[in-house]
Amino acid sequence: MKNRIWAFIVAMPALALLFTACNKNDSDNNSGKAKMTVYLTDAPADYDAVNVDIQDVQVNASNSDNGWQSIHLLRPGVYNLLNFRNGLDTVLASQELPAGEISQIRLVLGSNNSVVIDGNTYPLTTPSAQQSGLKLNVHATLTAGIEYRLWLDFDAARSVVTTGSNKYILKPVIRTYTQATGGTIKGIALPLLHVSGVYAIQNADTIAAAKPDPLTGAYLIAGLNAGAYNLAIAGDSTVRDTLITNVNVTTGQVTIVNPVTLLP
Repeated sequence: MKNRIWAFIVAMPALALLFTACNKNDSDNNSGKAKMTVYLTDAPADYDAVNVDIQDVQVNASNSDNGWQSIHLLRPGVYNLLNFRNGLDTVLASQELPAGEISQIRLVLGSNNSVVIDGNTYPLTTPSAQQSGLKLNVHATLTAGIEYRLWLDFDAARSVVTTGSNKYILKPVIRTYTQATGGTIKGIALPLLHVSGVYAIQNADTIAAAKPDPLTGAYLIAGLNAGAYNLAIAGDSTVRDTLITNVNVTTGQVTIVNPVTLLP
């Protein structure tokens, strides 16, 4: 098995370069950050459409008004909530954030909100108290090197309030929940500039790879499914390859591997 793994690495240098190019965490400068992705989903509602104008998504790590930070919104504008029923969702925003506590999230809405009933479109007015953003409690702990997914489960049926005379108000009712996705392997491979790649392998298949930082030797392989991996550390022509077996990965956690120095 070991010989087959190394034969695979040596015989496929172009593939190794491809894996290296795909690594997003080569530098240890990003080791203090976690990625958060915010999804929008919806509970069923008896309308033709419920259109919500989403202009900003913010997170708060301090519970104070000064602690709000916008995260990258992929597409500001109108979303029909009913497109995301029955387990469907869409990505609203995604960004790397400093590791630590997230206490709240704020959804900032625009004025272009509407509900469609029996083919007729009616404006959805938003109470003035919500125009600065709808605050939702999250209380999530972000671990460096781990991606977190946060869902905004928008209850369209309860969020649209009828006032009479075909007038409707949007009072969002939203449930939030989070999930850590995948685990991470982190370590240091030396000597500097002589390690060509670090490969996470299961059943002789290379699942993911990283190239150590040239200044520190640090590497990080994120987004791995839970399970046991063999870690293949490939050297150049001056140092020998090394294989570390049974590196266990747990969802939502960072597995730290002891520093390794390849020998001549």
